[in-house]
Amino acid sequence: MSPSSPPNALVGKALTRAISIRSLPKVLLHEHLDGGLRPTTVIELAAQSGYTGLPTTDPAELAAWFHRGAQRGSLPEYLDGFRHTIAVMQTTESLERVAFEFIEDMYHDGVVYAEVRFAPLYHCEHGLTQDEVVQAVISGLERGERTYAVQWGLIICAMRHLRHSVEAAELAIRHRRSGVVGFDLAGGEDGFPPKKHVDAFQAIERANFYITIHAGEAYGPESIWQALQYCGAHRLGHATRLRDDITVRADGTLMLGELAQYVLDRRVPLEMCITSNLHTGACTELAEHPFGLFFRQGFRVCLNTDDRLMSDTSMTRETTLATELFDLSLKDLEKLSLNAMKSAFAPYDKRLKLIFETIRPGFQAAHAALA
Repeated sequence: MSPSSPPNALVGKALTRAISIRSLPKVLLHEHLDGGLRPTTVIELAAQSGYTGLPTTDPAELAAWFHRGAQRGSLPEYLDGFRHTIAVMQTTESLERVAFEFIEDMYHDGVVYAEVRFAPLYHCEHGLTQDEVVQAVISGLERGERTYAVQWGLIICAMRHLRHSVEAAELAIRHRRSGVVGFDLAGGEDGFPPKKHVDAFQAIERANFYITIHAGEAYGPESIWQALQYCGAHRLGHATRLRDDITVRADGTLMLGELAQYVLDRRVPLEMCITSNLHTGACTELAEHPFGLFFRQGFRVCLNTDDRLMSDTSMTRETTLATELFDLSLKDLEKLSLNAMKSAFAPYDKRLKLIFETIRPGFQAAHAALA
């Protein structure tokens, strides 16, 4: 039982049997638009665009193919499936559809606020400009919000192995009043340190804008340190390797290194993706995922999906998994939703409104149902 759990509270599997995890108000901060398509959508968009590269046109078989490909224990191999999803997201219609379906999926998953990210540069193969790509995605997200009342923010990604990060930063800033809420650096870490893109992050900082960086997923604490101290990250994507800066003493107590202590003290949000981290090799066993250690120690962690298609997951599944692996209580789950909402790049007034009008009442109803 976590330190925040009251005595005799239901935890773990007892809790997931007693309540509907899906119905709890959840907040998602780390999901890739091109990693969360429905298999049927991939197939239909491929047929419409004439793309013939799919390994199969059977939805169940295609889903299984993506899942198998993601479970090879390597980030570069995990990313291989994106060549198919990106290939079918090259028109305004396809981008708008994928974005709309993202919001629709969030609604059915019990998510009340979601931030989704992508690299517009990858969607210009058929002549769209990056601005047109972003606007198409925003149109789909807006239509989704009108239909399902799920609120959202869009994050623009630069890719760490390319030299277009300043251009991506400027793109994010141009669309900040239309729904873009921040800027990210994504892609394979090894050999591509964050500090190589410091000009892009300085542009974001000068615009008083927001930064999240993939760091500590496939490379060690050095990547996290650079993301924070060179690039000014406000949040960290994954950050599983922060565990390397924490020592467990013989008596079971913890000794935090300077970096881990800084992250804890400064309340730097950690966007944790448990299932994805197993698939990419960022952790070797689910039970050994550092989420449990970080949460018990008081780090500001939140749960995320990363790539729902590739990892065959959802926020309901990630929440259920964490609850059962780490004996979380309903109060713990409320704390995770609040952690995420407090850490969102949404404006302060919107965060407060969601917390006090949606998240807290939702959990109050769940607590009452258990009483």
